[in-house]
Amino acid sequence: MFAANFVDVSDKEAIFDDANWDAVLVLSQSLAEIEIEEIALLASHGATVDRRVGKSATLLFAPGLAGGRLIISPIKATAGDYEDVRSVAEAARTAIAIARDAGAKRPLLLVANSAYAKALEVAALGCGQELWQPLESREAGGEPCAIEAIGLLQSDTAALLNALEAGRNLARDLCGTEPERMAAPAFADYCLNAFKGSGIRVSVVEHRDELERDYPLLCAVGRASFAVARHQPRVVKLEYLGEGDTQRTLLFAGKGVVYDTGGADLKIAGAMAGMSRDKGGAAAVAGLFKTLSLLKPKGIRVIAELGLVRNSIGSEAFVTDEIIQSHAGVRVRIGNTDAEGRLVLADLLSHLRLKALTAVAPELFSVATLTGHVVRVYGGYTAAVANAVAHKAGVDQELSAIAEEHGEALEVSRLRREDFGKIREVSGAADVLSSNNAPSSVTARGHQYPAAFLLKASGLAEHDLSSNKPLPYVHLDIAGSATEGDPLYGKPTAAPLVTLCHYITM
Repeated sequence: MFAANFVDVSDKEAIFDDANWDAVLVLSQSLAEIEIEEIALLASHGATVDRRVGKSATLLFAPGLAGGRLIISPIKATAGDYEDVRSVAEAARTAIAIARDAGAKRPLLLVANSAYAKALEVAALGCGQELWQPLESREAGGEPCAIEAIGLLQSDTAALLNALEAGRNLARDLCGTEPERMAAPAFADYCLNAFKGSGIRVSVVEHRDELERDYPLLCAVGRASFAVARHQPRVVKLEYLGEGDTQRTLLFAGKGVVYDTGGADLKIAGAMAGMSRDKGGAAAVAGLFKTLSLLKPKGIRVIAELGLVRNSIGSEAFVTDEIIQSHAGVRVRIGNTDAEGRLVLADLLSHLRLKALTAVAPELFSVATLTGHVVRVYGGYTAAVANAVAHKAGVDQELSAIAEEHGEALEVSRLRREDFGKIREVSGAADVLSSNNAPSSVTARGHQYPAAFLLKASGLAEHDLSSNKPLPYVHLDIAGSATEGDPLYGKPTAAPLVTLCHYITM
């Protein structure tokens, strides 16, 4: 795994520095855009010998350049007017893979005249994404990543990028690791170790009586897991307090379902595979705190609760039709035990709601791999579903703009009146219904209406635009964006960590 070691290189003469660098990576939309004369001449000569140069990623023998290696990786605009900065990340990933496989250890990275403002940042993080290696492989003594450092030509962003990549590495480890190695207690312990000496306040709720008293919906999900010590639920609480007077307070609930069997509404026909990645929301939030601990932004307070639970099956498992009172005092009828993530989040949000009431300029968020519907609707994009308070303030649109600029594309979904109709409990025995009994992927508005449930079950619905204490809240469904490639075992992305970091610190 690349250990977040980006280095700012201001002097372009570094391209000749064999002592410190051993390859030059150039990302460009065309060879004509390369402004450094020595590189432009080598690339132009290479194109006369090999017509692929400038059209596909190629490694050129480059006497005089650092390491004698020049890698030209084109930034392809295959979608024309609809292309975005992710094409830069793709070019960077191709280039760094070639450099690694060629034996380079300390490559220099240059983005030539990109139309995108954050092109170098996106390219660098693309390299980090390409070089990440699974925790299981590293712990088993797998071959370590050969890349020791990446020099960023004409950059002053290395400190930011190192902090972002350190957070993303933590998030990828937490999300991508198998369900025994990263069961709820192990996830909590990994966080404790990751934040030692960081300035982040960390505490873990682990005793069953306290969990059942304060997180009743979460404990319903984990009821069958209490019988196995290594599977028992945990709630990890994190707090970052920047120097100076607090100007903003950000509060995050992270879904950490470390394995989702579906519970009594069992996932069948192979649908359980990949469900160790159902902790991507909690992982991304934990990674965000790692980044904040390194950047140390002033004037903000950031609070999080991560709900870590295994949705196990067994004689103690909760079942559909049960009525369980949430932490906020809302009676919830269980509509489907495979809609467990919203139950976990509701209790977390209720606790955060109480903290928000006395906080300075609070904003609340939930981050979760919540629904198959969001994948069907948006593919690999995050969906942001805002309550009326956050939507009026433009929080969802602001997140979308930041995500677009930094290559973590995000779609804005609107919460509508029909979404509240879907959680109506018709018998009168309960206040709300958690879900219908069909998969979200075949349910109309399957990723929007869970936000209505979260508002009701957490008590946040009482803090709408007309209340004495309106609270902005945005639900982020990352079921499609938490991993890439293979839908079951693809590499974790840590999304939307980069977007949230820039939103917090801008």
